[in-house]
Amino acid sequence: MSDLLKSDVDLEAIIAQADEDEITLRPDEPSLPPGEWMRKNLFSTPFNSVLTIVFALGALWAYRAILNFIFSENTQWDAVRVNLRLMFTQAYPDENYTRVWVSLAIVAVLAGLSLGLSKVGRGLSLKKIATWCFGWGGLIVLGVLLREPSVKTDASGESVFADANGVELVRDDLGSLAYANGDPAPSQGLELIRESFGSAMGNRTGWWIIGLLLLAVGAAIWFGLGDFRRRNTFVPAIPFGLAGVGLLVSTTWWYGWGNYTFSEEGFTYEPGELVASSTRNPWTVVFLVLVGAYIVGRAIQRTERAGTVRAITNLSWLLAPFVTFWAVLRGPVLDWGYVASVDIPLYLLFAVGGGLILWMLTNPHIGEAGRIIAVVILAIAAFTWISAFFGWFGMLQKIRLSILFLGLAALLAPNFKGDAKQRMKLIYGWLGFITIFHVMVTLINTPSSIEVPTEDFAGGFMVSIYVSIFTMIFSFPLGVMLALARTSRLPLFRVMSTVYIESFRGVPLITMLFFFTVFVNLFLPEGMELSLFAAVVVAFVLFSAAYLAENVRGGLQAIRRGQYEASDALGLTTVQRTAFIVLPQGLRVSIPPLVGQVIATFKETSLLAIVGVFDFLRMARDVIPAQTEFLGVRKPGLLFICVVYFVGAYAMSKYSQRLEKQLGVGER
Repeated sequence: MSDLLKSDVDLEAIIAQADEDEITLRPDEPSLPPGEWMRKNLFSTPFNSVLTIVFALGALWAYRAILNFIFSENTQWDAVRVNLRLMFTQAYPDENYTRVWVSLAIVAVLAGLSLGLSKVGRGLSLKKIATWCFGWGGLIVLGVLLREPSVKTDASGESVFADANGVELVRDDLGSLAYANGDPAPSQGLELIRESFGSAMGNRTGWWIIGLLLLAVGAAIWFGLGDFRRRNTFVPAIPFGLAGVGLLVSTTWWYGWGNYTFSEEGFTYEPGELVASSTRNPWTVVFLVLVGAYIVGRAIQRTERAGTVRAITNLSWLLAPFVTFWAVLRGPVLDWGYVASVDIPLYLLFAVGGGLILWMLTNPHIGEAGRIIAVVILAIAAFTWISAFFGWFGMLQKIRLSILFLGLAALLAPNFKGDAKQRMKLIYGWLGFITIFHVMVTLINTPSSIEVPTEDFAGGFMVSIYVSIFTMIFSFPLGVMLALARTSRLPLFRVMSTVYIESFRGVPLITMLFFFTVFVNLFLPEGMELSLFAAVVVAFVLFSAAYLAENVRGGLQAIRRGQYEASDALGLTTVQRTAFIVLPQGLRVSIPPLVGQVIATFKETSLLAIVGVFDFLRMARDVIPAQTEFLGVRKPGLLFICVVYFVGAYAMSKYSQRLEKQLGVGER
């Protein structure tokens, strides 16, 4: 028997190794030589040839215009450099900035663990790396050639001008422009004097080295390896990416990016200096934390506990925005006396009492009485909200919400009927949820210790990213429920869902934002008021959920009828069929439009500036141009936020493609 077991283990190891070898050695589609690829894809017909040439000329013109703007002496990038902290975290106090770094460290830990626990694929082929080197190297060399020569400067660093006849001007003792003989220069018709093309090429040695080095690396890979080896030699993608991030972080220790700061004393300009240690050290620590978490994740991935740690990490990702925003960044000042006398007793009441009620409702012999009790609990929850609207009696919102969640959990109780182990799954879920809920509500209702001049402590890119994250977290389950309701056989649910979806999809988002930030407080009971941050989040959630519902509904309608019939044949309940058969397949089909909606939500946060939120866009559009040193300077900041939005949207798009490939969307 032992020999037989040993042979089975060996057979499994051989099969696993064979699968791994197949993944590693599976070749890409044969690549065409560059010339043949261009003839086939770009110059296949006369029309395509003309179209390619026109597009190439337009792209070159746009590339040259962007380069000349970026590297122009008239572009005041100091407005962006000095105000980076303002653009990302607005007026968050310097003395509390450690909280920002702690939040980033939490994200780094979760990101490192997730990367370490993820399945390792083939990685990056040398063919792709060579293509990247050719592309970036070619862009850099082309940019060096296309960019116009720099403006000549004098010994003091001031730009050199000439009059309309080309006569070079100098600066007198007062710094005014004048001729060499001392005559004053004209006030009009002056032009900047630029260096010659040869001098410009010689002054860009660093860019030449980078571009040619990338081209040399790409050529060495492309011509040094055969086509088969080039396509079937892979570099681990995650370590490769971490190495790139590490190289970027390391430049803060040896490259003079410049030290640009803004404080109560004013602006500080130190070009060519190292980044301040208050920025360099935290970024280095965050990167080391990321690498350390990745190493730990890789070690755990090889153990039997990988699945458990992966589940905990995914749950932590869900909780991280709430913890970092309300517990870390907000700096709540807890009244421990009130917590001990009110919050803890309420928590114990709902945790223990709710657990006992759910234990009773999961009894296999309770019958229809369990559903009646669940409906009664929901009716009590509805009555508490109605009483709050009419002001009949006061009650903590925490109690109203807890009763509502208990009623929803009671509706799920029939799906957990069975032995004690099955029943305890719902109990454990309830205890975990109610604990997190009461802790977060306590933190949210506690005054903040962060003192800022605006209504909310969050601003800049911080508020933009948190609005995006909270919108995704809350709108997705709401959208799924709306999609299920719209495909339901019950007319009441179907009509209500349809009315909601069509109403919210027929209203512009900006209208929703104005309604919730201006008018919704008029309809709330006395003593209740939505903060500006909460109002915009609610508006985004309700608006995005309507679009997500239609995306999910399209995926649900792609499920074949046979799947429903098979689940009925297995004796699955409606909830089990939806949770284990219908939704997994429907969501897999819906990944492309779902990611598109997520990207749209991320980009639509730029509308926050219109309703008075000090978000990323408002910092660049209104706040920085109002500063005395940068009066009217808008273009550099706007270009910077465009790049940030593009990088975020592009990263999500690439992750969506990777996820689609893993799940085989469109292939099976």
